[in-house]
Amino acid sequence: MRRIIAPLVAALCLPTAVMAATPMPDEGLARIQMQVETDFLSPEERQVVNLLIKAADEMTAIYRRQSAGEGPGHGFYPAGLTRAELDAYIAAHPDQKAALMDGYTVVKRQGDRLVTVPYNVEYKAELDRAAALLDQAAIVTSNASLKKFLTLRAKAFRNNDYFESEMAWMDLEGAPIEVAIGPYETYTDELYGQKTAFEAFVTLKDPQESAALDKYKGYLRAMEENLPVDARYKNFQRGGASPIAVAEQVRGGGDNTVGPQTIAFNLPNDERVREAKGAKKVILSNVLGAKYEEILKPMGDRVLVADQAALVSKKYMTLETLFHELSHSLGPGSITVNGRPTTVSAELKDIGGTAEEAKADVMGVYNIVFMMEKGELPKAERSQLLATYAAGIFRAVRWGAGEAHGRGAALQYGYLKSKGALTWDAAAKRYRVNDDAMQAGLTALVADLVKLQGDGDYAGMNAFFDRYAKLDPEAESVIATLKDIPVDIAPVYPDKI
Repeated sequence: MRRIIAPLVAALCLPTAVMAATPMPDEGLARIQMQVETDFLSPEERQVVNLLIKAADEMTAIYRRQSAGEGPGHGFYPAGLTRAELDAYIAAHPDQKAALMDGYTVVKRQGDRLVTVPYNVEYKAELDRAAALLDQAAIVTSNASLKKFLTLRAKAFRNNDYFESEMAWMDLEGAPIEVAIGPYETYTDELYGQKTAFEAFVTLKDPQESAALDKYKGYLRAMEENLPVDARYKNFQRGGASPIAVAEQVRGGGDNTVGPQTIAFNLPNDERVREAKGAKKVILSNVLGAKYEEILKPMGDRVLVADQAALVSKKYMTLETLFHELSHSLGPGSITVNGRPTTVSAELKDIGGTAEEAKADVMGVYNIVFMMEKGELPKAERSQLLATYAAGIFRAVRWGAGEAHGRGAALQYGYLKSKGALTWDAAAKRYRVNDDAMQAGLTALVADLVKLQGDGDYAGMNAFFDRYAKLDPEAESVIATLKDIPVDIAPVYPDKI
């Protein structure tokens, strides 16, 4: 899964799909007109993509409703409902717990009771329109696996059961179109971290570059074995299919369009599917390339001392992105707590997503070092990797403590600085990376996060973040020098291709 050939890296990162970038200082965003290579598509494939673009827009309509409303529960729960109130209600009505915690229901008040409404009922109008578009696309496509997925996902939009279509999504092959559409991530549910938000990724795969990365999935078991934790925290139950795709994004929808723009995704999140088939990793090469050019590249000079700033590279931003996604497939998933079968997500609740993103960040770098030790990457480039990673912490921390990746980055900063991995050069007013201390710190941080996940330790994970996820005056002073560099990009995609 992990081969890094120079032509591959160039293809992953070239901003060929990126047009002029216009900074928007008031919002901290660089507005970028995105173009995607579509000349190779057949008329049939072009028609399918345009139908999927319309379906993606329905995900945006649903997400507006889900993310609306004040308070951490947004549109998923009644206004004013607190976590303590929900916990107390579940304790008094244990027969309702499964429905209340279901990732595909909305919770509402009915007098003194809480009731649930399935997504297919709550968002019926939007989902019916989306399902009709997927059905139409399924009729148009001649690719059997895509036809099957689209048909089953349309069915799921109508009956609220996503398992069958998630399994079919893992089996997509033989078409340049890679689409993920439906309810996936739980970050928007800040009350309990259980309710899934609708989103869409409509992308076009690069088959050659995707194939070049394919060998790295063969290292997943070795990476699991290499985790710096006891065997009981390792997970050999997940499927090993784990396909990898390099793709250019044509359209985003819903949760994918707000907050920090995704440069890669690792889905599905259903642990049953992950144990049966693994998970698919898709790198959005045009989005990643734009972020490197507009954000990470100019940040290096502001964050790191001059000799290390020169080491920040697009190659290792790309590899970190890939290994971040691979690392989502490693470590605890289904666990047992006090003799009770459960999952990490269920036990860690609202802190779960933030902890998982931090884990994937540090474990991704840890695994790249492992690949260097295996001879798949040059050991001599370790300093490039670690400099790129260090600059990347500051790229993510600017998203803020209220965002999962942002708070996860703050944790990495606080923890690694405490280990001597980052030292402050007062004269240069920049950081220096101590490579050996950084590698040791990453190893220790992987172990700490994985153990807390494997134990399902909600209180412990919160305490861990409370201790380390803090920015000190030095970090704040560096961040203050980055005001003219966009916090993120705002991609603009065509309405049709």
